[in-house]
Amino acid sequence: QVQLVESGGGLVQPGGSLRLSCAFSGSIFRLYAMGWYRQPAGKQRELVGGIVSGGSTNYADSVKGRFTISRDNAKKTVYLQMNSLKPENTAVYYCNARRDVLPNKGSNNYWGQGTQVTVSS
Repeated sequence: QVQLVESGGGLVQPGGSLRLSCAFSGSIFRLYAMGWYRQPAGKQRELVGGIVSGGSTNYADSVKGRFTISRDNAKKTVYLQMNSLKPENTAVYYCNARRDVLPNKGSNNYWGQGTQVTVSS
C-alpha cells in the first residue's frame, strides 16, 4: 500500500517562500506520477501541478513561474517549491500519487494527509 506523508507547511508572509515535501513509501516510486493539490477553507480541492515519472511537469496557470515541482527518485520524495506567495495561496496542500505505467495507468490514486500553508502578514 502506498503511503504519502507531507511536511513543510506553516505560516509565511506575502512574498515569502516555502518548500513542501512528500515522502513516498510502499511501492516503486518511479512507477507513479506525483501531484500537488490544494484546498482553501470552504472551497473545492484543485490541482496545483504534477510531475510524471520521467520528470516532465505541468502547472495550473495561477502558479506558473512561482511554483516548481521536482522529484528525487533516490529519496522517494516529491517537492513543491513555492515562491512569491500570496494570501490567496492559503490552503491545505495535499500530495497525490497516480500509477503512471500499464496496467491500470492513471488509476490507483493515493493521498497524503495534507499540510497547512498560511500566507498572512
